[in-house]
Amino acid sequence: MAGYLVDDQRKVTTHRLIQMKQEGKKIAMLTSYDYTTAQITDGAGVDVILVGDSASNVMAGNWTTLPITLDQMIYHAKAVVRAVKRALVICDMPFGTYQVNETEAVSNAIRIMKETHCDALKLEGGVEILPAVKKILDAGIPICGHLGLTPQAINKFGTYSVRAKEEAEANKLIADAHALEEAGCFAIVLEKIPAKLAERVASELTIPIIGIGAGGKCDGQVLVIADMLGMTQGFSPKFLRRYADLNTIMTDAIGHYVEDVKEGDFPNENEQY
Repeated sequence: MAGYLVDDQRKVTTHRLIQMKQEGKKIAMLTSYDYTTAQITDGAGVDVILVGDSASNVMAGNWTTLPITLDQMIYHAKAVVRAVKRALVICDMPFGTYQVNETEAVSNAIRIMKETHCDALKLEGGVEILPAVKKILDAGIPICGHLGLTPQAINKFGTYSVRAKEEAEANKLIADAHALEEAGCFAIVLEKIPAKLAERVASELTIPIIGIGAGGKCDGQVLVIADMLGMTQGFSPKFLRRYADLNTIMTDAIGHYVEDVKEGDFPNENEQY
């Protein structure tokens, strides 16, 4: 099936993403955590599918991303990869799998790649995780960085408010971005930072900058699919645009099903053997 507004059906690679930036073509990224959703997302023409540790919130109902385990991330990523034909699939390394030491980090990274067959990994943090980043890259595994609001560090931040508004933190973010690019990362996600800062980072770096709450001058955008489809309720940050109201649609459909079952209308004579 041809992707929506997508003529080129070749497999998206890290090299092609860098080419897209060079050609001024925007990169569309969404999360997915299961086979069925990933199949639809890929078929619709999304360039990158992120198997995010946001599965901890969306799929498991946790308040933060911290509880999700390596085994759980591998389970979700395997399901997604089975469905995808075109998009680049990135899997988040969950909290605790790369912060201890670089040897453990590369061991966990290799396990994810071997068991899921995903295309790349995403790690949160800057210079403080550089030894792990370099070791994983040395193993031949592509890495997407993640700076700004890094949800795995929420207990340190104490809030989900906008990051890098002050000069010192902004300067550190710029330095971190350059360090990640110099180490060999193929892209960086910038989350919830001032648009002007994101624009500067995107202009200074040669690798793609993917924004979430980081303004329109990034090289691409990413959203959590349950949020942009309107499945989640009570989460309405300024950067979120809802493209559907699946919560209402699904509630309506399920309500009709319940009604039909209770009234004996389902199944009817044409729906039985």
